Amino acid sequence: MINLTKKSLLSFTLIAAMLFSLIPSLTSAAEADQISPLSSGPQAYVNAMQPGWNLGNSLDSVGSDETAWGNPRITKALIDQIAAQGYKSIRIPVTWNNQIGSAPNYTINASYMNRVQEVVDWALDANLYVMINVHHDSWLWISHMENNRNEVVAKYNAVWTQIANRFKNHSSKLMFESVNEPRFSDGGTTSETKAFQMLDELNVSFHRIVRSSGAQNAVRPLVLSTLEASPTQTRMNELYNTMTKLNDSNLIATVHYYGFWPFSVNIAGYTRFETDTRNDIDQTFNNVYNTFIARGIPVILGEYGLLGFDQNTGVIEQGEKLKFFEYLTYYLKQKNITHMLWDNGQHFNRTAFTWSDPELYNMMKAGWSGRSSTADTDLVFVKKGAAVQDKSIPLNLNGNTLSEIRTNGQLLTAGQDYVLSGNSITFKSGLLTRLTSSGQLGVNAVLTAKFNRGADWNFRVIQNDKPVLRSTQGSTASFSIPTTFNGDQLATMEAVYATGGNAGPQDWTSFKEFEYTFSPSYASGEIKLKPAFFNEVRDGEIILKFHFWSGEIITYKITKNGSSVTGNVS
Repeated sequence: MINLTKKSLLSFTLIAAMLFSLIPSLTSAAEADQISPLSSGPQAYVNAMQPGWNLGNSLDSVGSDETAWGNPRITKALIDQIAAQGYKSIRIPVTWNNQIGSAPNYTINASYMNRVQEVVDWALDANLYVMINVHHDSWLWISHMENNRNEVVAKYNAVWTQIANRFKNHSSKLMFESVNEPRFSDGGTTSETKAFQMLDELNVSFHRIVRSSGAQNAVRPLVLSTLEASPTQTRMNELYNTMTKLNDSNLIATVHYYGFWPFSVNIAGYTRFETDTRNDIDQTFNNVYNTFIARGIPVILGEYGLLGFDQNTGVIEQGEKLKFFEYLTYYLKQKNITHMLWDNGQHFNRTAFTWSDPELYNMMKAGWSGRSSTADTDLVFVKKGAAVQDKSIPLNLNGNTLSEIRTNGQLLTAGQDYVLSGNSITFKSGLLTRLTSSGQLGVNAVLTAKFNRGADWNFRVIQNDKPVLRSTQGSTASFSIPTTFNGDQLATMEAVYATGGNAGPQDWTSFKEFEYTFSPSYASGEIKLKPAFFNEVRDGEIILKFHFWSGEIITYKITKNGSSVTGNVS
């Protein structure tokens, strides 16, 4: 517990109120509150932020302006839509680097500062809690602090002095984050101890600058990150020590989480949301809770998602992805941790205002208030030409009860079309025969299971046949295997040398990273082997095994000779 007495907190609040009374009132919600949202305590403040959303790859873009990384200009309509989706807070990452003038003043471009304020004010007007920060500056120049300390510290202090002064009269629903994912390795620092010392110095300086600027900044919530926003115990301990030293009850800790790495990128055979992935969530956030929340320091999960999303959101199979997000949001709620979804444009369309994956959004939204039911899989395969059998699938009811199942709006009949027995559902052969009677390969029907609480769960009935891969030639720069998927979906790929040993990147495992080393294209009928795969493959014969979600495994041989590659079915 940070030992700032209630009396001290009250004094800060009174000082802020006195200073604010001298400032002309504004009509916008961006003006300072008459009653600070912190009046009920910092944990209540953080609770009120749940859930949150990141406006990623916009003002944090490294380039000429906020559109440099492919997103459109931010509009008030977008911010209003985020609030309409049910979000209570927004993190607005800001990279200042290209807008900072030369030493010694390091003056921020006035038009850029005005633009940041415009977006902040839109968010406050939408009744959102708002977080702004120093974002990619972390690796662009702050990371060079060990070898260029005086310049980095002077620049950092100048930036935060200007931000603090610009926003000091804004509502305390606006919070400042000292630096995003602070790191020093890009600047050559190899000692973690040294990195801890430099981060502590920056955080202490940030705290002093903001608090001494007065007005609402005397009590404004300040968000401090662990080194690289990592939730490892050593790094959390160091942040806790800094926060204890600052002796300020209006501090919030933050970490980021992108899941158990093998599952998060689909490598090493971790295609499913299984025990290791779930245990990683448990252990990580038990440690976060015990380090901070149990000691009186609230925590914001400033970013979360899956690392595979950096490639595309299909790296993780849909049902496995949904189970991950369902469990994560549940566990964070149990630990009283507010979470902010990282969205760099791949989730919520910023002009059409629609979700790219409504199922994912519905699962996350349901998790804000309770648990949803899931199943062992969302895929029901029916092999073409084979006798259709009943299909039994374990359910994860999570305390809920099944209400009904529909397909294409038609209510299925319990006992006839399906049988629910405890935590298992069996789809009858008659139903599956009827649904796949067209003979078409691929998804023939979607069975939507509804429960008394939570999100729906969709079972996709897929008619499939054995995939067919064909011989081909290409190069290490461009190599694609012609593939007839026959309704099936690729889960993962193994690669080993014919002479023994794992082939390709991360050769501690035969199972390669999805999308980084290989990528299926169902539309064009091919499996692409990426240059990143061949960059770490020596000449010779490599045996590939393609694992499909139906259970089919297809073996394929490629031969690499310099930049030339040939492929043949084994």
